[in-house]
Amino acid sequence: MRGDLEWRSIPNLARWAAARYGDAEGVVDGATRITFEDLWARSAAAARAFIAAGVEPGDRVAIWAPNRWEWVVALLGLQSAGAVLVPLNTRSKGAEAAYILNASRAKVLVTVDGFLGSSYLEMLRAEELPHLERTVVLPDSWDDFVATGASVEPSEVDACVDALTPDALADMMFTSGTTGRPKGVLTTHGQTLRAFQSWASVTGLRAGDRYLLVNPMFHTFGYKAGIVAALLAGATLVALPVFDVDDALAAIARERISMIPGPPTLYQSLLNHPKLGDADLSTLRLAVTGAAAIPVDLVRRMRDELGFETVITGYGLTEVTGVATMCRYDDDLETIACTSGRAIPDVEVR
Repeated sequence: MRGDLEWRSIPNLARWAAARYGDAEGVVDGATRITFEDLWARSAAAARAFIAAGVEPGDRVAIWAPNRWEWVVALLGLQSAGAVLVPLNTRSKGAEAAYILNASRAKVLVTVDGFLGSSYLEMLRAEELPHLERTVVLPDSWDDFVATGASVEPSEVDACVDALTPDALADMMFTSGTTGRPKGVLTTHGQTLRAFQSWASVTGLRAGDRYLLVNPMFHTFGYKAGIVAALLAGATLVALPVFDVDDALAAIARERISMIPGPPTLYQSLLNHPKLGDADLSTLRLAVTGAAAIPVDLVRRMRDELGFETVITGYGLTEVTGVATMCRYDDDLETIACTSGRAIPDVEVR
């Protein structure tokens, strides 16, 4: 892996990954299979559409949608246009989403019409959104939106990407708001690349790994430890919109999954499945868990029964890019289960 100052930005990383990994699969979403090269081509086309829509460097663009290939393309497209990502929780209600859209002054919203029984568009109809100029609905209007970018020269996208520096804002991630309203945390491209290059290195993620992405892309665990880390390592993302044990076991076998991150309950659900013994888990290699305490016995069973070579726990928070401490691959079971490891490189903990 190269240093983050050489990549400079997440879009520049995606452009580099297209040249480095070419026709290897970058994103898999059901029947949709996108190579690294095609991922960059689609992202650049999306960037042209955002530019055509009047998005300028520093503008905020929100994504309110479950895990799907368009999420990745929209992210890289808006950032390639110089915009700042504002991700919204898929379980937010209308007033909660409107608060974030207004607080961030989001200019464009990329969303879906329905997810988990909720109609996002219907929920937003009753809200005042003075800054929002355009809403793009997935998948219905995505192709039409991308087509509007035909009036923008491809060189304009390259110029925008070349202009991004490590100090340019990449995203505005809103906190959970446990002591009040959620607060938008501003993070730069350089911060993100530095932290998640360390994350990918510590976990042992590598080119050719196939990464089952159940963690939501709106969260740091799905966006940075997922999308960004996969680009850094050259791993294939296999997107699942929600965790279902049957779907997960089928995907592990079908897609030859080697990496699964998630909270301890995810692994416990796999272990509790009555047909676990019939599942092909032979390719599993890496597990990264967090968000809750994990018993020593569960770590042992993850290794012995699920076949993970490496099980790592860590601690992160939105306010510090998303990751602060991690265990290491050779830590003993008690250290993995009873601690959050030690600080990642270039991070101090007090």
